[in-house]
Amino acid sequence: MGRAYQNRKESMAKTADSKTKVYSKYGREIYVSAKSGGTDPAGNLSLRGLIERAKKDQVPTHVIDKALEKASGVGGEDFSLARYEGFGPAGSMLIVDCLTDNPNRTFGDVRQCFVKTKSKIGTPGNVSHLFDHCAIFKLKADDEEAVLEALLDADVDVTDIESEGGFITAFTPNTDYGSARQALCDSFSDDKGEIDFDTDLIQFLPQATIELAGDDVEVFDKLIDLLNDLDDVQNVYHNVEA
Repeated sequence: MGRAYQNRKESMAKTADSKTKVYSKYGREIYVSAKSGGTDPAGNLSLRGLIERAKKDQVPTHVIDKALEKASGVGGEDFSLARYEGFGPAGSMLIVDCLTDNPNRTFGDVRQCFVKTKSKIGTPGNVSHLFDHCAIFKLKADDEEAVLEALLDADVDVTDIESEGGFITAFTPNTDYGSARQALCDSFSDDKGEIDFDTDLIQFLPQATIELAGDDVEVFDKLIDLLNDLDDVQNVYHNVEA
C-alpha cells in the first residue's frame, strides 16, 4: 500500500497546476467542509486537517479566511461532491472527485476529457471497487506499536502501518478518519497540544497498479492534464505507476 501512496504523491506533484489553481481547490474544499461541519477547526477535524494541509502547501491565509468567512454566512454557493469513474489507455483506471454547483455541466466537462483521449467514462462502481478508500496519517514517531495501540484503543480499524525514516504511516478506512485523527492527537501531541502530521488526508489507493509504455503514456498524461485543468475537479486517482 505504501508504494501506491508514494506513486500518488509523485503523480500529484507531476500534474500540479499553477498556484492559483491550487488555492482555488483548497478554498472550495475548505468552504464545503466548513459549511457542512462548522467553521471552528477544533470541532471539525476534517476542516482542521484541511487548513493544516493548505498551510503546508503555502496557501495564503487570506484565501483560507475568505473561504471560512463565506461558509459562516447565510446562503452562499451550494457545492456537492460528484465522483466519476472511467478507463484510460491500456486498461488504466481513474476516479475523478469534483466539487460542483452544476453536476450536469461538470459531467459534460469530465466526459469530454475522456472523449478527447479516446478513453471511456464508466458508471459508479465500475472502478472504485478496485481501490481502497483510505485515511492516511504520517507522523514523526519511532514506536510503531504505540501508534497501533493508540488507534486500536479508539476502535479504529488499522488496515496497514509502516515505519520508515523516523516516520510512521498508518492507513485506516476513510470512515475512521475522525476517530483516528483524534486518537493520534490525544496520544502524540507536543507540549503545546499540537501535532505536526506530515500527511493527513483521505484518498483512493489502487489495490494493484499497472505500467504504461509507448503512446499510452502520452495519452494518459494528456487525460490527467485535461482533467486537472477543470475548475470543478479536486482530485484524480488512478492505478498507473508514476
